[in-house]
Amino acid sequence: MTGSGADSHDPRLPPSSWAVSPDGGRPEGRSCSHVAALSDPPGPPSRECASCRVRGWTWTRLRWCVTCGHVGCCDSSRGRHAYAHHEQTGHPVALSLAGDEPWAWCFVDEVFLIRVP
Repeated sequence: MTGSGADSHDPRLPPSSWAVSPDGGRPEGRSCSHVAALSDPPGPPSRECASCRVRGWTWTRLRWCVTCGHVGCCDSSRGRHAYAHHEQTGHPVALSLAGDEPWAWCFVDEVFLIRVP
């Protein structure tokens, strides 16, 4: 299973701020009305997708709901549990727990959110 080991960044550390990532395919720009959810994420996150674990499945990457702290697997994983959590709860933003993915995703506004210094 992936998701074990130390990550190179800790999403629980408060960033200076978050912004919508530039999108070359949308030159007019995008906005996110949920970026403030990243200012006080719950913690600490689990390092596994519990829904996959009980089924004996593996996952590719983990996403952490910044509203309630639920950890689910990404859309590339068999269960797509992070998206399912959003669908069930309406919680808008999930932060990637992968060390090489220092971003969050807003399901509602369909934008990547990145840290800015």
